[in-house]
Amino acid sequence: MASEIAKSIQIICDEKGLDYEIVMEAIQSALGAAYKKDFGHKQQNIKVDFNAETGDMRMWDVKTVVKDITEEELEQAQEDLVKLRELAAEEKRELTEEEVASIPRFNPKMEMMISAAKEIKKKVKLDEVLEVELEIPGDFGRMAAQTAKQVIIQKLREAERINVFEDFQEQEGKIVQATVQRRDRQGNIIIDLGKITGILPQAEQIQREFYRPGVRMKFYVMSVGMGNRGPEIVLSRAHQDMVRAVFEQEIPEIGNNEVEIKGIARDPGNRSKVAVWTGDESIDPIGSCIGQRGSRITTIIDELGGEKVDIIQYNDDVQEFIKEALSPAKVSTVELDEKEKVAIAKVAEDQFSLAIGKSGQNVRLAASLTGWQINVVDLGEGKEVSSEQSEDEVKEKSEVETLEEVEEKKVDDVEEKKDAVEEKSEEKK
Repeated sequence: MASEIAKSIQIICDEKGLDYEIVMEAIQSALGAAYKKDFGHKQQNIKVDFNAETGDMRMWDVKTVVKDITEEELEQAQEDLVKLRELAAEEKRELTEEEVASIPRFNPKMEMMISAAKEIKKKVKLDEVLEVELEIPGDFGRMAAQTAKQVIIQKLREAERINVFEDFQEQEGKIVQATVQRRDRQGNIIIDLGKITGILPQAEQIQREFYRPGVRMKFYVMSVGMGNRGPEIVLSRAHQDMVRAVFEQEIPEIGNNEVEIKGIARDPGNRSKVAVWTGDESIDPIGSCIGQRGSRITTIIDELGGEKVDIIQYNDDVQEFIKEALSPAKVSTVELDEKEKVAIAKVAEDQFSLAIGKSGQNVRLAASLTGWQINVVDLGEGKEVSSEQSEDEVKEKSEVETLEEVEEKKVDDVEEKKDAVEEKSEEKK
């Protein structure tokens, strides 16, 4: 029948989601720290064997046997090491292992000189690990018990952090559902992931989204690292690969590699273009992504917070691919400058604004998707907009053109009115 101690350990394991051995290691480390506090000293490297069923324990001071080193040699070694460090600091570099390899060193916590070791065991050899059993005079005092408690808490926290870190390492590059917790002073959003919190940096937020505390949302796990305070999980709503991860999650043909995503261009929160392709002639890659009556693409748009998504048919023929990338506009012809990697897409007058998109968004996304600079030319009026132009430049150009068009319309209206007046005059005559 399990003792009360063993039962308590099992309860801790169940609550924290830790292995029994990990909790036992924490307890044994705590007992070693308590022993040093009450009966030992800091230079002991204590090994503990604790029996949770009986409450019995044994302790040893564990040392590796090394050759004898005199006090003079150790002092000289210390001076040599200081000089090497100063030299390395002047050269603004770290000391290498090769530089300090020849300097005698002795760690009294982990090592014992052979002359002292022979007093304990006559036939001891160099590099032998010697375990010297320690006497436990009595029960630990209040301070030692407090020390043991702190060590257990610290060790268990470390173990939890490692567990969480290992769990989330598998989630890197995937989508997780989590709850918005709060906004910090730097404008980052703290996200509750269950056993741990993640951070949604300002740069990875979507401007038009509201991150209200308590709201559950999906996030892309950008990176999982181990910092000084435990696992550091960086999340994103704006990352381009979030679109890829959502497609893989929602579209079975992409998840099982029957349909391949060839490229993604994203304006977070507004619009994405996704190029898809398949080598299986029996599968319609665009239809697979849209789903019956748009069911799949509707789910994807919802997951992305209402962001519009254009599904593009990938084509190895660059001219055809650029035509597809500029949809929903219909492109008449595409001329390529292979050397400069510039494409001139010519469109009819009524397709010009569609090809450019609002503030040049459509042409910029098409350029990002295809990897080509795209210049859209209006076949009717000869107007031209490049994917390299900034949003403000496109707006400014559009405004100038609009004003010119307004002025032309005013002139036309005046001429029409003038003609109408002249016609009436003629009728009266």
